[in-house]
This record gives sequence, C-alpha cells and structure tokens, in this order.
Amino acid sequence: MSNNAGSCQIVKFNPVSEVSEDLQNFAEEFFEVVANDYTDDGFEQLVGYLRNSVSEKDMLNAAQGYGLNLPDYTIEKLQSDDWLADSVIKFAPLEVEEFLVYGIHEKNINTNGKIGVMVYAATAFGSEHQTTKCCLQAISDINKIDKGIEKVLDVGTGSGILSIAAAKIWNNSHIIAVDIDNESVEVAKQNAIDNGVDKQISTAYSDGYSSEIVQKNIPYDVILANILARPLIAMAKNMAESLKIGGYAVISGFIDEQVEWVINEHRKYGFEVQKIYEMDNWRAALLKRIK
Repeated sequence: MSNNAGSCQIVKFNPVSEVSEDLQNFAEEFFEVVANDYTDDGFEQLVGYLRNSVSEKDMLNAAQGYGLNLPDYTIEKLQSDDWLADSVIKFAPLEVEEFLVYGIHEKNINTNGKIGVMVYAATAFGSEHQTTKCCLQAISDINKIDKGIEKVLDVGTGSGILSIAAAKIWNNSHIIAVDIDNESVEVAKQNAIDNGVDKQISTAYSDGYSSEIVQKNIPYDVILANILARPLIAMAKNMAESLKIGGYAVISGFIDEQVEWVINEHRKYGFEVQKIYEMDNWRAALLKRIK
C-alpha cells in the first residue's frame, strides 16, 4: 500500500446472517482493505475500502468476473490525509480490567500499570467490539481463580487481542491462536511479535478445531471462542473434547435473544455456566467443563 493520502470510498454491503464464501473471496481480492463488522442484532456486514481512482463500474465488472451478483450496498466517500490510519486503524485506547488495548498508531502511551495490548487492527475484526471487552473481562475472572494457566486455545483469533492478553497475564502459558481467515492469522502473528509474546503464541489457519496444531495440543486449560452463535453451537462438542475437565471456556459473539440457545447446547457436553457478561445487546459466557 504505497499511498494512503486523499479520499477513499467505503462500500458497505447490507447486513446478512452470514457472508457467503464467494463474496468474501471476491472482496479480499478486490478491495484495498476488508472488514467484517457485526450489528447489534447479530448480523454480519462486509465493508470494503477502495481508492478513489477505482470506480463503482470497476467493482461491478470485477464481480461479474467472479460470477457474482453483488448484494445491495451503499458507497460513502471519505477525505483524509491518511484514510487507512484515520478510518481503519485508529481506535481509542480501551481499558478493561487489567488490560489496556491500544492501536499501533499511539505514540508514547502510558499504560498506568495496566497490561498493554498493542494491535494493528486494520484487517482483522475485533479491536473495539463489545464481545472483545466481555472476553477480556472473562480472562481477568479466570485469572482470579487460577493464575497457573499453561495451555490456551483461541478459536477465531481475529487480530489476536485475546491471545496476547492471555499470554501477558499468564506468563508461562502457550497459546494456539487459529482463524479460518488467512489474513487474520498473519495480522495476529504480527501483533504477537509487536507485543513481544510471539514465543508464547503459535498462529495458524484452522477451520474450527480441525487442524493438526489444535489437535496435537489437546487438552487445553482454557479455550477462547469469540465468534458467532451458529459456529459456537456447531463446535460445542469439539470444544468439550478439546478442554480438560475443570477447564474454562469463554464463548462470545451472540446476542441476548440467543443466550438460551447457545448455553443449552453447551450444557449437553458437560459445561456449567459460571458467569454471563452483558454489553449493549451482546453477550458472552464463562463456562467450566464439569464432566
């Protein structure tokens, strides 16, 4: 990305229950930067950033080349000295329990004794979302119960915020951080390096729990899964099989109306709810595997 000055176009596709794989692949190839945002009703919204020199016609022609009829979308224009930094990378420092999450753009930040987590979040979802905050609270609560956590799995790591927080609060731990999106894996890897915890964190592509690196490190003391309701439910059995009895799981990415649905599925596999976290309409849960 050689020049981020001047205006850019922000293409926002209408929220859907799940972005199709074809649309996701097209977006990652065509747009300068792609983000997957989540609305308060649990829907997924694909957002793409384009240089102003690229036209809407170019986008439609490219989509046609993929055999795609694009879903409804809107286009906004943003004028900025550095649109990538101003619109995509920057976010205000976020303080949650022992943690202070801040962007790589911050200079000479004072953490005031907090555990600093520095992230470049331009191409990986999660920097400021309510579910991330809930999960950080849950990690803090686990630490109050057990400071000797050694093996952690982060499923759907995104920008790696939760993995980095886990590595820093549990100094002797080893974290496996996986994602189904290759770009997120690379961002998480770089964020781990920037935070000086890359020796503790192993990043890899994995479709849920299927990869070799996930399987060979079973069982885990803690599993983190900040994803969405449907994949959480689909992988509840895998989570139980991957977590030691007495271990803790943090699940998030579901809304108030989905709590009973998600929790009941996990109860089937021996999980007991320790705490529910609420932020706006989003929910997270701290679970313990009791059998």
